[in-house]
Amino acid sequence: MTDPGTAPFDAVMVLSFGGPDGPDDVMPFLENVTRGRGVPRERLASVAEHYMHFGGVSPINRLNLDIIDRLRTALRDNAIDLPVFFGNRNWHPMVEDTVVEMFDAGHRRVLVFPTSAWGGYSGCAQYHEDIGRALSALAERRPASVDDPMTLRKLPHYWDRPEMIEAGADALRAARERLPEDVRSTARVVFTAHSVPSAADAVAGPPAEGGHLYSRQVTAASAAVAAAAGVDDHDVVWQSRSGPPQVPWLEPDIVDHLEAIHADGAPGAVVAPVGFVSDHLEVVWDLDTEAAEKADELGMPMARAATVGTDPRYVSMIVELIRDQLAGASTESTGMGCTDNGRRCVEGCCPLVRPQRPS
Repeated sequence: MTDPGTAPFDAVMVLSFGGPDGPDDVMPFLENVTRGRGVPRERLASVAEHYMHFGGVSPINRLNLDIIDRLRTALRDNAIDLPVFFGNRNWHPMVEDTVVEMFDAGHRRVLVFPTSAWGGYSGCAQYHEDIGRALSALAERRPASVDDPMTLRKLPHYWDRPEMIEAGADALRAARERLPEDVRSTARVVFTAHSVPSAADAVAGPPAEGGHLYSRQVTAASAAVAAAAGVDDHDVVWQSRSGPPQVPWLEPDIVDHLEAIHADGAPGAVVAPVGFVSDHLEVVWDLDTEAAEKADELGMPMARAATVGTDPRYVSMIVELIRDQLAGASTESTGMGCTDNGRRCVEGCCPLVRPQRPS
């Protein structure tokens, strides 16, 4: 009998955040997102209006399905015979149901690709929790799985992969070209990522690396993309904060920052959502709606760079991450070490600090 710890992987699961598919889904989805966090109903209603602005549909679902279709094709083109499944944390298809589906189809060793490139709780540790929760649900729904166990292995952080940097740089250059010619060379380049509570970021990361794992990764990725695009100077700001106003989150906020750089004389802005792999709601609302409206109010031209998930290099990167594991690559990369079946990665990397985040 093959040792289950050394058996080849036989499937891939793309694991994402999830989003509503229609107006009736919005409040149940937000309740899933905030379960156990005590977020007031009125706050959920406020966020729900953002979704209703787009017909109650999150673009993340369509974008993930597109990525999965392209990944299936890329795997076939690379002679990698692995089926690709789709699971979500907060909406259908729920990860618990997907793991049962994979078990019933005979799959026992699965590579998990998360649609977050980062460290920290929300970007990494929570995906480990998703895996552990799904396997616990599997044991309840399929008792045979206890004697015939599954192994799910989360793939590592990928924010610094060359494919991500190159795709981000090309998107930045393309966005700059959409600005009026007279401001292109002097427009301020501003990178954005999802804000998190300052306390969570302050304790995230191996002690030897000084903590601040998430914001440090975002800062480093922004610098790498800027350098690849030939940008000499740039800013790193944050968006999509939520939770009680008395709880500090990473700042400055993108809208406030646009006001600041306009007051400082910036003739225009290129906004690059380096922290997001797809144009889900927090990109199309916070940047394409609120930030764009602020720039228009200020009379300051603004162009928003595309996210990298639609770039062919993004899918090529997923294939390479999978190929590495099939070839026996180390599981000690950041975001992985000892993480099979939801076990935590290196000690101190992603402590359990859960932000009060409704979207």
